[in-house]
Amino acid sequence: MSLSHTYSILVKCPLIALSTMFMATLSVTATLFEKDGALAHKIACAWGRMLLHIGGVKITVEGAEKLKPGVCYVLTPNHLSYMDTPVLLGGMPVPFRFLAKEELFQIPFLGHHLRHAGHIAVPLGENRASLKVLTQAAHVIRQQNLSVLVFPEGGRAEDGILQPFKEGAVYMAIKAGAPLVPIGLVGTYQVLPMHSLNIRGRRVRLRIGDPIPTEGLHVRDRGRLNAMLRERVAELIGHTDPACQTV
Repeated sequence: MSLSHTYSILVKCPLIALSTMFMATLSVTATLFEKDGALAHKIACAWGRMLLHIGGVKITVEGAEKLKPGVCYVLTPNHLSYMDTPVLLGGMPVPFRFLAKEELFQIPFLGHHLRHAGHIAVPLGENRASLKVLTQAAHVIRQQNLSVLVFPEGGRAEDGILQPFKEGAVYMAIKAGAPLVPIGLVGTYQVLPMHSLNIRGRRVRLRIGDPIPTEGLHVRDRGRLNAMLRERVAELIGHTDPACQTV
């Protein structure tokens, strides 16, 4: 085991666990005094920046000017690592809510935070229930003017290669009439690969692409739009194996 790996396990991982428990307590407390989740989101962003600092991770954000204040979006990044969430919380220039797996809402503390901060649970393996949730999420986007972030691959890629996209993000964007925003995360795979506890400090890139309008589209257009979205994300990450990219 390398010195870097040992330091990560003995120092970085315990600090991340402690900071997560502390910030989760703050977030749960905040949800007792607010209804819209705005303060809880700010606490989550602070938590994300804290984890990046502990891990020695620095972010370069590209394309932030493409997102306009007051406009709601469906944000769609690729998914490489557990470090993706802190990077997105610490680097995205607009507030958002996560579309997350339903089982995450069953975890003590985390589930309470997700539920009361306005994040949206999606049941897996139940097509009708999932479509209902996606339709409700589209309603939330329109009525509350909130951006929603969803990983269209559905989970982390074990090999770091961009996986096929599920159509949920596109379906929700069409229903809401909200622009889809392709996002490329570059370098997080090297920071923390799947099945590893060795957190490597380095610079990562968060690349925001041009929003793709969905107004006037029908759900029957989702296949074509989903293919376009994946192509845009692939362009942002270089259309190569992210595990081999350098930043």
